[in-house]
Amino acid sequence: MPLEEVAVLALALPEAVEEEPYGPRRPVFKVGGSIFAMLAEATKDHPEQVTLKCEPGLALHLREQYEGVRSWYEGRRWHWITVPLDGTVPAEELTDMVAHAWECVVAGLPPATRDRLHRNSAARSRKAG
Repeated sequence: MPLEEVAVLALALPEAVEEEPYGPRRPVFKVGGSIFAMLAEATKDHPEQVTLKCEPGLALHLREQYEGVRSWYEGRRWHWITVPLDGTVPAEELTDMVAHAWECVVAGLPPATRDRLHRNSAARSRKAG
C-alpha cells in the first residue's frame, strides 16, 4: 500500500488531522492533539513506511507475525511499531493497524472527547456498511 493510501486511511478516521512538523516528507496524523501515525518516504536505508501507535502486546504479536514490522527506534518505544509499505503486510492488516493506532490515542483522551469520537466512528461505520 503506498503512502498516499495510508494517508487517506488515517484522514478518514473521525477528527484526524495531518500536520508536517518534521517537514513535507514526514507527515504525522493526530487525533485530539496526539500523534497516532507517522509516514516516511523511502530512503536508501528503508522502503516507504508508517510508524503507528500500538498496544504493546499486539505490537509483539505483529513483530512475530511479520518479519518487516519492528519496534520504533530499535525497541526503545514499546507503544510504537514501524511497518514497511513494501507489500509484506497485507492491506487489510495495515488498515486494521491504522485504526488500532487511532483507537490507542482515543483511549487516552478525556471521556467526553473519547465518547464523541466513538459516536462519530460508529456513525461512519453504519454509513459505510
